[in-house]
Amino acid sequence: MDSELTNADPSPDEAMVPAFSSSNHDAESEALIVKGILDANGIPAIVAGPTILPNLEFQVQVPEHLLGEAQRLIDEARQAGSSAAVEAERASEGGPEA
Repeated sequence: MDSELTNADPSPDEAMVPAFSSSNHDAESEALIVKGILDANGIPAIVAGPTILPNLEFQVQVPEHLLGEAQRLIDEARQAGSSAAVEAERASEGGPEA
């Protein structure tokens, strides 16, 4: 395991920094998906964004010491694209792989 991830919890005085941000029409959904990816990989993350004006930017923030790993995971998810989403859905339904 990466030594950076052995202590995934932020210290009380550690800054939370943006690992992802979007102001697209579906920014909140994107942020929640990114948060799910990070959570599944042991990286604590929070979604920050407007509740009243959804056209403003949403961010996913992570502890500063985990920013590099978070960005790597987000990049991998983007590269995998929709084929990974289809494969994951099939796996969750117990169906055959593509």
